[in-house]
Amino acid sequence: MSILNVADLAGVSVATVSRVLNGHTNVKPETRLRVMAAVERSGYRINELARNLRTAESRLLLTMVPNIGNPFYAEIVRGIDSVASQQGYFMLLCNTDGELGRERSYFDMLRRHRADGAICLDPTAIQQALAEESGALPWVACCEFDPAGGVPYVGIDNYRAAGEAMRYLLSRGRRRIALMNSGDGYLYAQQRQQAYLDTLAEAGLTPDLRWILNLDSLDYEAGAAAAVALATAGSDGPDAIFAVSDTLAIGVINGLRSVGRKVPDDVAVIGFDDIAIAAQIDPPLTTVAQPMQELGQTAARLLLRRLVEPAATLPGVLLPHRLMMRASA
Repeated sequence: MSILNVADLAGVSVATVSRVLNGHTNVKPETRLRVMAAVERSGYRINELARNLRTAESRLLLTMVPNIGNPFYAEIVRGIDSVASQQGYFMLLCNTDGELGRERSYFDMLRRHRADGAICLDPTAIQQALAEESGALPWVACCEFDPAGGVPYVGIDNYRAAGEAMRYLLSRGRRRIALMNSGDGYLYAQQRQQAYLDTLAEAGLTPDLRWILNLDSLDYEAGAAAAVALATAGSDGPDAIFAVSDTLAIGVINGLRSVGRKVPDDVAVIGFDDIAIAAQIDPPLTTVAQPMQELGQTAARLLLRRLVEPAATLPGVLLPHRLMMRASA
């Protein structure tokens, strides 16, 4: 069945059928309905490969994620996909494990026009390494970004958000606060650690270097193991733990419980992100809420705008965060 057969069934020209199938707006509604009814009756299917070759569009957007198993990234991906699908794009989820080589291979897809654009959630260190060779390609940074990199970005103010979390712990009378951080290759990890140090200094407190842990992981198990180590190191352990992700924080609560420490009576715990399970655990987790789906939606809109206006200078976007006060701190 060809497009000519569809045109005959609908009683219109081949050009009109083409305009309808390609989403042009200069077609009368009744004509559009007639053409689509003819498509349905005939069983005609668009040759996507041929159309992509003619238009130089793949209608494919890449989303590069360092850890596909982290529920924080899953919510962002949902936001990206919701906007992409509304605009007729497909999304390809790319798990990179934060590896530069994998990033390069996905950016090669952009160079070869196998994809139209990309959204990158990988560490800033990797984004900076790719900046020179990928600066002219259509991509957007999400959550992790270099404001001086010349790439449109969306995220939150991590320094300010972490400072609010620390000041909350201090307001609850906690003075021996530990930091459970991920790898320092992430910009958010650097900013949250700096806020931790600065907030303690403002309160006249000197951090115990034994309580600043860089785990190079965001897994539940890593948080649990680190919490056990802190709780069993001696009698002068921390009375609060600030974890830079909810997955770590939930692991911390489980680890403390395993060695008989009560949350928040013995040790207060605060996380970051506000993933869905954070409010469901026992005790419910105090955390900094990121607008995860909105981060993804905003990143997708920035990318689609960049595709339409390649020469436009698009600003970076910082979205608001919110401190969720629950029973763990």
